[in-house]
Amino acid sequence: MSDILIVDDERDIRELISDILEDEGYATRLAGNSDECLAHLNTEPPALMVLDIWLKDSRMDGIDILKHVKRDNPDVPVVIISGHGNIEIAVAAIKQGAYDFIEKPFNIDQLMVVVRRAMETSRLRHENSQLRRKDPQSAEMVGNSAAFRTMLGQLDKVTKSNGRVMLNGPSGAGKEVAARYIHAQSNRASGPFVCVSCATIEADRMEEVLFGRESAERGVEPGLLEQAHGGVIYFDEVADMPIGTQSKILRVLVDQQFARVGGADKVRVDLRVVSSTSRDLEAEIAAGTFRQELFHRLNVVPIDVPSLSERREDIPVLADYFIEGLHKSQGLPQRKLSDEAAALMQTMVWPGNVRQLRNVIERILILGDGTGEITAKEVPTEEEKPSEDGRVVLSGALATLPLREAREAFEREYLLTQINRFGGNISKTAQFVGMERSALHRKLKSLGVVTSTKSGGRVARLEAEE
Repeated sequence: MSDILIVDDERDIRELISDILEDEGYATRLAGNSDECLAHLNTEPPALMVLDIWLKDSRMDGIDILKHVKRDNPDVPVVIISGHGNIEIAVAAIKQGAYDFIEKPFNIDQLMVVVRRAMETSRLRHENSQLRRKDPQSAEMVGNSAAFRTMLGQLDKVTKSNGRVMLNGPSGAGKEVAARYIHAQSNRASGPFVCVSCATIEADRMEEVLFGRESAERGVEPGLLEQAHGGVIYFDEVADMPIGTQSKILRVLVDQQFARVGGADKVRVDLRVVSSTSRDLEAEIAAGTFRQELFHRLNVVPIDVPSLSERREDIPVLADYFIEGLHKSQGLPQRKLSDEAAALMQTMVWPGNVRQLRNVIERILILGDGTGEITAKEVPTEEEKPSEDGRVVLSGALATLPLREAREAFEREYLLTQINRFGGNISKTAQFVGMERSALHRKLKSLGVVTSTKSGGRVARLEAEE
């Protein structure tokens, strides 16, 4: 969107205007009739149009083309020129949205003044449009764990390509942040990032939302695919996309074009596609709810986004990051996380993953008193807590076991939690729990606890688990 489209049925006139503008440093495209003009508009909207009112042997005249441009590309300024100009034509053109009107034969200085003003208007409209669609959400990746570094290394490898990426991971793990990171680090960073929440869009509205709509009453309403032109479109939880829409999306991926709902003209788009899912898509294919062809198109580069339980060592770092962000965005106290609070958080179960951690931090900052360190007592847990006199209240399951079995059950769960807290590092775990490394190894063996690699990091599990 940096050139000028010149539309005039007289070859000499359009080439003369083109030569003048190119001498001034502008790029130009030429069209001799309405069909050529619409083809240029469909390929790539210009920054400015110089449009003749009278187009001999053309399906549409200048006013009709002007109406079309104002409907489909309202940000493109249109300068009308005519050799048969009168006040009525000028008024009609301005009423239809023309930027200005120049009568032939035109003065070159007058032409350049109008063109420069119109190009500045085009630039400002484009910048405003960019600012409006710029998403304030962060694309910053935070973490130091082995699982996180493995994922980040894979993301860095795909950012400079145009390949389609499938992000796999549980809800709340940070798949959208990873998608935004791909966009921010790619050569499409200046283009839009459009998120399609497949789980929240009603099935009967999905096609209108994606492809847009055309009607005589409301004109053209661009869909999300059109809005993402030149950038990245992100299909969040793609398994929830209706099966009927899947076949049409597959066609878009092949052809890079589509027709709006209610329209006949093809709209060409230049998109990079990133998708995500928390479900097993191969199982969805077997169940007949997801198209195998679409899966293969989207799953070119699969990347696993680890759950928070697979990167527990990142919890203190993530907590500090959220505290800083909430301080800047909401003015909440900028407190520090105490070692005891951090240790407690690293032992907790996080079914909502990183999203849940952020919510817990926000809750603590809102309800907490003072600006000092966040203590372990302030951390909300769903687990049973010590009584006021310091006694530990046993769970019902543990209270029914004989002492030896209860002790083994406690030790097993305690050591599993601590090892995972320290990212599978046995030395750090031994130091924290106050045991010699060799003694800890013996204890783990007796309890049936082993460590294995998952998502690039070490995790503890029971030997009997698959």
